[in-house]
Amino acid sequence: MFCAFNWAEWFSHINHEIATVLIAMMPLAELRGSIPIANQSFHLPMWKAFVFSIIGNMIPVPIIILCLEPISRWLSRHSRTMERFFNWLFERTRRKLEKKYELYAEVALAIFVAIPLPVTGAWTGSVGAFIFDIPFKKALFWIFLGVLGAGVIVTVVVSLVGKNSFLWKLFVG
Repeated sequence: MFCAFNWAEWFSHINHEIATVLIAMMPLAELRGSIPIANQSFHLPMWKAFVFSIIGNMIPVPIIILCLEPISRWLSRHSRTMERFFNWLFERTRRKLEKKYELYAEVALAIFVAIPLPVTGAWTGSVGAFIFDIPFKKALFWIFLGVLGAGVIVTVVVSLVGKNSFLWKLFVG
């Protein structure tokens, strides 16, 4: 939850557009936190909150996707425990889910990223793309569609929910 950390206060000393991008890059906040903060606390117009949040949420995606493979390979080569862990993770995950999502893996990835709940989003979607071995360009495209979907959902909710509501106080503080 966002209430343990006051994102708006912590980033208030820098340009609000840059602050929005930085908050959207954070794995705990992503655009679920940056859109309401940008609009309600930084007083950015909704379209700016949306655009800068999408940009910020997508910045870590290619880095995560490109870095996970070499990092997991290096860890597997240098640690027997890590090698066993990655083998278990990949085999178990692919065995349990590959048949179900074989035809729709990319669409499922976009839907998963678009659901604006904790432990879903671009960061987790990037890890999922790596685990399911979705090619880089396809993963970027489908994660981007999911981020757009999440952005639309969060923007609509923020537009409908005012700063004085229970939801605002719960998530933003």
